[in-house]
Amino acid sequence: MEYHKPVLLSETINALSIDPSGTYVDATFGGGGHSREILGRLTKGRLIGMDCDFAASGNIPENKRFLFIHGNFRFIKNYLRYYGISNVDGILADLGMSSHHIDNAYRGFSFRHDGNLDMRMNAYSSFTAEKLINEYSVNNLLKIFRTYGELANGYKLARSIVKYRMNRRISRISQFLDAISGCIPARGKNKYLAKVFQSLRIEVNKEIINLKELLLQSIGLLKTGGRLVIISYHSVEDRMVKNFIRCGNPDGILRKDIYGNYKIIFKSINKKPIVPAEAELKTNSRARSAKLRIAEKVCS
Repeated sequence: MEYHKPVLLSETINALSIDPSGTYVDATFGGGGHSREILGRLTKGRLIGMDCDFAASGNIPENKRFLFIHGNFRFIKNYLRYYGISNVDGILADLGMSSHHIDNAYRGFSFRHDGNLDMRMNAYSSFTAEKLINEYSVNNLLKIFRTYGELANGYKLARSIVKYRMNRRISRISQFLDAISGCIPARGKNKYLAKVFQSLRIEVNKEIINLKELLLQSIGLLKTGGRLVIISYHSVEDRMVKNFIRCGNPDGILRKDIYGNYKIIFKSINKKPIVPAEAELKTNSRARSAKLRIAEKVCS
């Protein structure tokens, strides 16, 4: 089984505008597809691959220009500082799940397989989807379903979970689906469940907090002229990336310097996000929701 098919591969590599002598970071190494293409364009440069899932270490290429870091990109600045790296020419992050996560029932990411309610990207973390589902209050469940899934019936969904768990602990995907069966629409079932599981996954892995930290730290890490290349898969992430590129912060608020001028840190290379072509979708349907945004740093 292929670990993961890289999304928007040629578009991503072109977006990085690779200097053969430059230093680059693949913040979501995964199956290593993007990394191998970047390495193929380096002659004197260096690539740092990061992933919080230790399973990704099985895909490390044998290349002296490559360094793998098992860690969350939320701490990218500290990790790079540890290895004596203060500035880089480009940072890439593909925020989607890998096929490895989706297709392995024991990881608990997909509603198509029964298994434990896990959903941890980092298997060393103690916080699982089971813990979330059984311990969050109605209001906290409602918040994640509305914020991360934009689900209109989030309250009904949260109440159904809490009611079901009063009689038994929800530990498996099949039990969870039984608990929310009355909330699932007859039409668009798969799309609805995808949003529910997306909400849980984002909360379990603190994905929005992690992304915010990566974006903010990229300001100090990227050299002037360096590229920030982000592939996102849902509106919450994409909105944050778009705001950051435009305003230099994930909140989308333009701030002025001491002279009263708006401080522009990045320029957007593509005004509209790049999406997969039909030819790619025919071979990789999971790329359908991908959106690629590219920014170039213009000042510190």
